Formats: sequence, structure tokens, C-alpha cells
Amino acid sequence: MSEHFDLLVIGGGINGAGIARDAAGRGLKVLLVEKDDLASHTSSASTKLVHGGLRYLEHLEFRLVRESLIERERLLKIAPHIIWPLRFVLPHDAGLRPKWMLRLGLFLYDHLGGRKLLPPTRTVNLREPPHADVLEERLTKGFEYSDCWVEDSRLVVLNCVDAKERGADIRTRTECIALERGEEHWTATLKGADGEEAISARMVVNAAGPWVDEVLGNAVPGERHENLRLVKGSHLIFPRLFEGEHCYIFQNKDDRIIFAIPYEREFTLVGTTDQAFEGDPDTIEISPEESRYICEAANEYLRVDVSPGQAVSSYAGVRPLYDDKAASNSTVTRDYVFELDKGHDGKAPALLSIFGGKITTYRKLAEHALEKLRVPGQKWTAENALPGGDIDPTAFDSFVDETARRYPWLPQSALARLTRAYGTRIEMLLADAQGLNDLGPHIGGDLYARELEYLADHEFALCAEDVLWRRSKLKLHLDEAAQTRVHDWFEARKVSA
Repeated sequence: MSEHFDLLVIGGGINGAGIARDAAGRGLKVLLVEKDDLASHTSSASTKLVHGGLRYLEHLEFRLVRESLIERERLLKIAPHIIWPLRFVLPHDAGLRPKWMLRLGLFLYDHLGGRKLLPPTRTVNLREPPHADVLEERLTKGFEYSDCWVEDSRLVVLNCVDAKERGADIRTRTECIALERGEEHWTATLKGADGEEAISARMVVNAAGPWVDEVLGNAVPGERHENLRLVKGSHLIFPRLFEGEHCYIFQNKDDRIIFAIPYEREFTLVGTTDQAFEGDPDTIEISPEESRYICEAANEYLRVDVSPGQAVSSYAGVRPLYDDKAASNSTVTRDYVFELDKGHDGKAPALLSIFGGKITTYRKLAEHALEKLRVPGQKWTAENALPGGDIDPTAFDSFVDETARRYPWLPQSALARLTRAYGTRIEMLLADAQGLNDLGPHIGGDLYARELEYLADHEFALCAEDVLWRRSKLKLHLDEAAQTRVHDWFEARKVSA
């Protein structure tokens, strides 16, 4: 007899993870399935910002911006280890948006969401350090405002960790290959490493991202499903382009913007693009045209030009946006849209499909999704910290200092990385270790076998790429030999299982 669930969530990106966590916390029996790794597509290919979306104000999306700004501070409170404040410098460039428009936009940005934790906008002189040696001489005035950074793939993983600890079943490398609606429940055929199995669920959430129309087609055959506009976004990673922790936001002549953001201590992240995409989302990479676009846009502002060949790495992803028939890919709404299907009589088991959305609003999206499905229970995720996030967001440095006193043998680089990655759960990772020798074989850099064990046991990591690119960004820091040792560790684990 097949196992029965209250809710089946298809898709292990940020929307699916957030819904699974919220539903599990309300007492539902939840199953989340993801055909690859958690956050292996769109949710690990973002610009990694929790932000209101300054440029959405130009498109009069005030509700989306307000909701995003409110969520920005909520997420900072519940996950201050993987989310932290940034200051963005927006240069004024003659011939583009006038100063009054920038001031007005930033005034609204400061006040729409009831900002409390983050500092306000201020005017900056770009002819003074630290900007004078970085930006073109024509740029003299600018504005500095606040937003937040997020470790996007870790945000997904931690939502799933919390969902699991609240009773949810999280299955990666498990694809839903068929959905059949019955009178009282759905029957789903799942394909995993051990073959196929059937389960039943009272409700289904289709959070499959770029594959949402495909899932809809399987569940409701015979109807036309073309609700998505796939928009590709790509980024380049350069050796550090400027000193300081501030970021830049550059206006382009095509009315778009790009960001230049300090990244992983040694690098600068530059992006993104907005390009229509019609290929296979499983195989996506930056194009030469996108690389040139990013560099040319940055070179309009940077005093020292960059070229695609200088990039040490890149990544690309597809945004599964709701097709609102906007003429431009950059103006199509980033808001989320639900499609609730309860059959022709309105009484059949529910299927809720999700289109669009952004990382910043994932928690609110989850609440709205459960409202659509009429799931009972109190809203609870706004105040409950994600795993490791039970830290005062205004006192993270104090938490780091206290951790350093508890583990004085931990090198500074490891202390910085591990406190950011795991927050208070660093104690689960380090446990009773009295020195580096207690952390198992040395893999490379500040990575030891105990951390791999933790990620495999608690964070659903099954292979080297899960660790090197999604649970961390160690792929940028470890040499090929160390990366091979990570691969070998997972292979040995499979053999001994």
C-alpha cells in the first residue's frame, strides 16, 4: 500500500522549500521531491540579494516593492548568519536617470517598507576615497543605500532542514514522473535511485520552476499550458576589482542595471543579464554575448576595464517568470502568480502551481500558498529563526567573538566561514573537538572530513558538487586536488553505505 501525505511539494527550490517548511510547522504530513539537488537550478543562480527591487518602482510595482522591503528585515532577523546588510553605491550619470528621479526612488525605497534595522540613503562624493580610484572621472556624485546579501542555496537548504526537523520527508534526486487525480487524492509516481514508487497526497504544490508547465501538463493533460516566460540571467566572477565592503549598482543605457558586489572575500561578482531563453534549463551556461554585455556595462563605470577572459568563473540560471506579455524581459513582472486547479466541479483534490516570485518574498509566498489551499493553523515563520539563525542580527560580531573564545584553536579564516555558514549550529559541527586533529582528515584549505559528514548527515549533500557549489562556494577556493578529495570522500561513503 502506498504511503499517504497531506501535501506533496514538487520542486526543491526556494518556493518549494519555504512551502514545505511552513506546512510541516502547521502539522501537515509533507513530502518534498526534487529531481536534482536542492537549489540546483534557479535558486542557486541569483544575484544573491534580499532586496526590495529598486528598479521595480519605475514599473509602478509598489505592492511588490513594499512586500519585499518588509520581508527583507524579517529574513534578516530569522537568518542573520546567511543574510547580512550591504551598502550599495548608485552613481549619477548624466544623460541617464536624472538626480531628482534617483532621489525620489530612494526616498520611497527607504520608507515604503518601514525600515528599522538598516541605515538610510545618503549622498556620496565619488571623487573621494574609496570611489575616486575605482570609477570613471566623469562620475562625481552618487547615492548610497541599503539592501542585504543572502547565501541563496543555503537559504533553500536550511528551509528544508527545518522542514525535516518538523516532520517533513525531503527527497532529493527523486523525480515526479506522473500525477493522476482521483476523487479524494492524487497518486504520484516517483522515480529515485532505487527505482519507482507510488505515493498518494491530498494536495499537490507544483513549485517546479522552469518545469512548472511540464508538471501541469502531466497532471492536467489535454489543456494548453504556456504560462511561463523563461528569462536567463548570467553572472561573471572576477578577481577582486575594488577594495571595501560596499557594492555598486550601475545604470545601463538600455535602462537595465548591473551589480558589482564583493564576493567570497577574494572576488567581485558582476551581473546580471535578462535574455529570453527557449532551451533546456538542465543545460545552461553564460553565452559569449552575455559575457561581453556584462563587461561593456561595467566598463562604462569602472576606471580599469575588465574583459571576459579575466573572469575566474561564471554561472547562469533561468528565471521562471509569469508571462504577463510585457514587451521587455527586464520589465516582465517578478511578482508571483498562483494557478489553483480543483477540477471542473471545484471539488477535486487541489493542485496549486506557482509562477514567478523572487527569493526575497519566498516566505510570504509560502503563507499565501497555504491560504490558497485553505491549510489551517497559525502563521509562524516570520518570527521563528531558521536553523543556526538564533542570533541578534545587530550583534553578529559578538557571536563570532564568543565562538572564537570557545574554539581558540580554530583559524580565523575557518571561524569566519563556519560562523557565517552554520550560525549557532557550528556547535553541532564542532561538537567536542579540542583541535583541528579532531575534525578528521584534512581535505584542503579549512575543510575537514567532519564538515563533509555534517553536510551529508544533516543537509542532504550526496556528492562533491552539492558541497563545493551549493552548500558552500569552496569550489572557488580549493585546488583541483582538494576538490578530487571531496569527490573521493563521497564515493567512499557510497561504498560503505
